[in-house]
Amino acid sequence: MSDHHHLTGDHHPSPASAATTALGPLLLLPSELLHDILIRLALPELLRVRSVARPLSHVISSPDFRRLYHLSSAASGPGPAAAWLLVFKKLRPRDAALRGFHGPSGRWFRIPVSAILAPAVPPGEDLYFLAASGSSFLFAANGRRELVVVDLSAHAARRLPPSPLGPRGTSSWRRFGLKLVADPPGSSQFRFLFAELVNNTPLLFEYQSETDTWQSSEAVQAEGASTAAGTEGTFLCAAHAGPDCVMVYSGPGVERPVFFRPRFPHNPNGGGDRLHVYGDGSAAVVRSTVIDEPGRPRVKVVAGVDLYGFGSVIGGDWQLASTVPGELVEGFRKPYAVMTGLLSEREGVVRLVLISNCRGAWDIVWLSYDRARGEWWWVPVPDWGTKGLNMAGIAVSSTFSRLWPPAAASSCTITTSQ
Repeated sequence: MSDHHHLTGDHHPSPASAATTALGPLLLLPSELLHDILIRLALPELLRVRSVARPLSHVISSPDFRRLYHLSSAASGPGPAAAWLLVFKKLRPRDAALRGFHGPSGRWFRIPVSAILAPAVPPGEDLYFLAASGSSFLFAANGRRELVVVDLSAHAARRLPPSPLGPRGTSSWRRFGLKLVADPPGSSQFRFLFAELVNNTPLLFEYQSETDTWQSSEAVQAEGASTAAGTEGTFLCAAHAGPDCVMVYSGPGVERPVFFRPRFPHNPNGGGDRLHVYGDGSAAVVRSTVIDEPGRPRVKVVAGVDLYGFGSVIGGDWQLASTVPGELVEGFRKPYAVMTGLLSEREGVVRLVLISNCRGAWDIVWLSYDRARGEWWWVPVPDWGTKGLNMAGIAVSSTFSRLWPPAAASSCTITTSQ
């Protein structure tokens, strides 16, 4: 059951004077204490307060508070506070919506995008959600075989020009090989990068929204494991088949993109079924055991999760960085038939999301790992009616809490889902 609260664009029916009277005690608080109260709100809740409580609108919209809120979101630690889990749910062609899970509040929010997409996407188009960063949400259109970007803050959508590889359907895009980056951070401008193996040659493609153009570069083989990787560099998986993959790196430390084929060390935890999830220069190996009972469908359960990385160099093999503690694994050991995942890292925090299905029921597991502290967190994700869910894309964004739609974007609403 959904309890919808409009967050922007709707004015409170009471006169402004009545709102001021009701908020009188709150407005008398010192600005430091008022800011401390407001920064604890999730972004959708904050935008709702801004739209219905005019006396607080000036406080919330001020540059000082916006800067404080952004810093609070960025410094909220390895937990889920600075990140959102975004799932695209396809309903009717004109009723598609993103669902965003906010960890601190433990709630899902509905982010309607169908009205924004309508001018750029014809009726009946089959969309798939690829990535998100800041106010930009990237979709692939299967029918027209093109990319569409939604700018939530501007309440606008537009089609991107074809990449150098030409028109591509939704099945051509691989989650492990693409990345969307707000550039500069906090702006509506972005870069979209993806790596592909073309005729057995690793290529890196980059789209820049500022110039509305694509660039392509052929990656050269890395010379050993002697080059240090920059913190602002980008790792993409150009191709993979289980434990075998081709990684492409671009950024500080190299003059042009380089590629290498890292190998996993011998794992003392034995064999069994394994799922490999790649992202941002890391790899998660999910080890599962098979439960095969006579007369019942074959299912699996997670036995362990290992995290691998390259350390601080480019061109080396995978190195075991950490293993999820057994007591955490026990908390989400549920039978599943199929599983996929995504892996991302920002500011030293690795986030692993595992999506599984068993007999039509979806389950989502969210794990966070702080490299500096060497600690794992399991973020419980409540169900929001995923039975029979037509899921069409999932992403994690640690910059969504820094999104700040202007007051003029009055038609954009975000609602809570219970």
